[in-house]
Amino acid sequence: MKKLSIIALVLLMVTSIFVSGCASNDDNSNESGVNETSTLTELNIGYQPSTHQIAYMTAAEKGWWKADLAPYGITKIKEYQFPTGAPEMQAMLAGDLDVAYVGAAPVITALSQGLDAKIVAPVQINGSSLVLRNDHKYGSPQDLKGLKIATYPPGTIQDTLLRSWLQKNGLDPEKDVTILGMTPGDAVTAISAKQVDAVFLPHPSPAVVEKENIGRTIVQSGEMEGNHACCVLVVSGKLIREHPEIVEQVVKTHIKATEYNQAHMDEAAKIYSNKTTEDLDTVKKSLQEWDGAWITDPALIENSSVNYSEVQYELGYIPKSLTKEEIFDTSFYDKAMSEK
Repeated sequence: MKKLSIIALVLLMVTSIFVSGCASNDDNSNESGVNETSTLTELNIGYQPSTHQIAYMTAAEKGWWKADLAPYGITKIKEYQFPTGAPEMQAMLAGDLDVAYVGAAPVITALSQGLDAKIVAPVQINGSSLVLRNDHKYGSPQDLKGLKIATYPPGTIQDTLLRSWLQKNGLDPEKDVTILGMTPGDAVTAISAKQVDAVFLPHPSPAVVEKENIGRTIVQSGEMEGNHACCVLVVSGKLIREHPEIVEQVVKTHIKATEYNQAHMDEAAKIYSNKTTEDLDTVKKSLQEWDGAWITDPALIENSSVNYSEVQYELGYIPKSLTKEEIFDTSFYDKAMSEK
């Protein structure tokens, strides 16, 4: 009898150790063994000062980011402004951004470099212009041979589109023209000083150049590739996995701001002017003349974004082209629309 009691005691101890060991395997488990995600109180959002991304600015100006995300525990929105998409995606690769308004092409480059993120919604299509100095004649793309063109740095929407368009028109972007990567401010200064012959930039920069009577638009980006993807809404994989409810609300707020801008164009222009100090009349002229459109449906840019991936692979920017599934997570948009 005594021997049986000792065996039972040993078995009880072994069972206790085994159960204890299993319970300690999950660092995020509470005492009842239920997984818990980390508490999130701040959201870091990146954007660029372009009329393409007024949706972010409108939601900020109206206080929608703070009000809409407060029920999910977000007490502070920290915004970070970037001149182009390349440094913005470097910040996201470093883990400094949770959400980004940025061009689809820089996202693809970053994804190929290991970025853990997905495009969850589009922001707009088209909206960039190739502006040539007034002292140059233009009849066809062949007239650009030998010229210097300033645009965004390699891997961006503008760089990718421009190089692809030149190739389609029989020009070698490495030999027939000189392409210089610049910020929009530097590019406008360069064409004003006649340091470059043309600029290919997102709005409102083309309108700024035209207002100063330095150059005129010769090709719209939508003519280079019809209804091409441009800016998108990107969310980190960590936020998607740990706080899907916050991601869904981010998409909902983006949709609300986009629809508001579509219905209140003049107010959207004023919000942009106040945010950037750009002349209001120039902003209004830009929005009247650009070929862009603010959108929210991912289906409108999926093929174009995959095409960017293929072009970037052909240009040698990325080691392999990416699939739609590797680029997008449209589930949050689908859910947001189903609840409208």
